[in-house]
Formats: sequence, structure tokens, C-alpha cells
Amino acid sequence: MQRRSRGINAGLILLLSQIFHVGINNIPPVTLATLALNVWFFLNPLKPLYESCLSVEKCYQQKDWQRLLLSPLHHADDWHLYFNMASMLWKGINLERRLGSRWFAYIIVTFSLLTGVVYLFLEFALAEFTDEPGFRRNCAVGFSGVLFALKVLNNHYCPGGFANILGFPVPNRFACWAELVAIHFISPGTSFAGHLAGILVGLMYTHGPLKKIMEKCAGIFPSNIHYPGQQHHFNSSGYSGYQDYYPYGRPGYPEEAPMNYNAYTAGLSEEEQLERALRASLWDRGNRPSPPPYGFHLSPEEEMRRKRLHRFDSQ
Repeated sequence: MQRRSRGINAGLILLLSQIFHVGINNIPPVTLATLALNVWFFLNPLKPLYESCLSVEKCYQQKDWQRLLLSPLHHADDWHLYFNMASMLWKGINLERRLGSRWFAYIIVTFSLLTGVVYLFLEFALAEFTDEPGFRRNCAVGFSGVLFALKVLNNHYCPGGFANILGFPVPNRFACWAELVAIHFISPGTSFAGHLAGILVGLMYTHGPLKKIMEKCAGIFPSNIHYPGQQHHFNSSGYSGYQDYYPYGRPGYPEEAPMNYNAYTAGLSEEEQLERALRASLWDRGNRPSPPPYGFHLSPEEEMRRKRLHRFDSQ
């Protein structure tokens, strides 16, 4: 297996710097494992992007179902990886400490598969309703669909406060929809259907039957496995305090001191961190050939042309 790029991966370096700044010991185990797995597959992809991306044509019509597993773990470039994993770091710390590591791992696996299934359904429906076969060939990679689902969960558990979307304060309960639109104004090549699929999966968990179905399938442990201590609340300016709570509605559980993540994020919210990284990304991309967008369609001829260009650039 070869690395995706031989150049300097500024996004990867920035991600690793942020992880070590937070401190590995401060990152819950499932979140840390998810970060490590995505970085590993970026550096050592199992297959090229064209063979791991998810589309109706490749997955459903050609029965290449392994793409449901490969697509979330592969990224188009280092900045795609950085944006997704920086968001995963933020959401993972919040949600894993609230839900417990085993249930959070169960959520990650379920959301990864289900987001891909919903994405295929959306693209198939668009192709049928618009009579446009190109939707069947739209091929998407990346963890962002899962992240949109996790964002729905995070906003569900912390409904108060505002998120900063392109400089505008947006109530948390609407932040997912605002971010869905904003991302596609900033980067039109991203997979709208993939991100929408994540939101729909998150809503299926918070307002639909998915959580109960998962509990019945798991059987051996409930969803309220917890980190004892405080219930943390975040708003657009980062950590904003906590309130005491008691698991199972009764006292007697030990409490741990709340962690001030401002020390690790310089007081920036997730959206503000990503906005700052986006500026760096745009500057970096202006100094090197642009990668394929995160939701993209490449014909075999285009893929061969890109490989020839990469070989030429590396010489």
C-alpha cells in the first residue's frame, strides 16, 4: 500500500498537533481509536479512492458492498481528513464521556453503516425522480456523514446556546441544517446527499425508532452507561460551565472535576476552529494541485489521467 500523497500533509500535521495539544490521555478511548483508524487509512489506504468511494452504481448495481465499510475511512486529501477528524475530536470528547465508551462505539459503527445506506437511497431516489442517471455515479468518501449524525446527537443533548456558522449565530437545534447549506456554499463539490444522510440518521436516533432498535439488538448493555460526574454544556464560545446530575436519578456516585477544554482550543468553538483551518486550507490549496472534491465522480479515464499527473509531479 502506498501513501496517498508524497508531499507535506499540512492538514495531517495540524491534526496531530491538535491531538497532542489536547493530550492523548484526555481523549476517550473510542474517540482516540476512531482518529487513529482514519489517520492510518489515510496514510495506508486499502484501495484507491475510485475503488473505495460509495455510489449506487458501484455498490448497489455492481454489488460491491464492501464500499459501505471502506468509504467512511478514506479521505480525499489531508485537509479533508483534518476537517473531519478535528470535528470528531470535539464531538467524541463530548458524546463519549456522556454516553460511555461501549455505547459510543456501537453508535459509531451503526452510524457509519446506516449513513452509507441512507446516502445510497437518497442518490437512487434523486436518479429516479429526476431521470438523471448521473446521480447513480456520484461517488462519496469521508467520515463527514457520520459527523453530521453525531452533531444531531450533540445538539439534542445540549439544546441551548448558539453555533457560529460563517459568522452568524445560529441556535443549536438548527445548526446542522445551517451547516449543511453553508458547507455547500463554501465548497460546492462536497456530497450534499452524504451530509443530509448523516442528519437523517441522527434524527432517526433522537426522534425515531433507531435508538430503541439498537438497544434491543445490543441487549446486554443500556444506552445510559456513563462517565460519572458532571453534565457538560457547550455553546459557541466553548466550555460554559456544568451542572451536577445523578445517573439513574439518585445521588451516591462520585464526581470528577469538569475539564476546561478552552486550554486545548484557545477558547474557540468547533466552528471557529474549522473556519480558521479553512482559511489555512484555501491558502495551502492555492500552492499545490487541487484534489478531487469529497463527493465526486471520476471515470476510469479520469482516474488514469490523475495517476499519470501524480507520477509526473512526484518526479
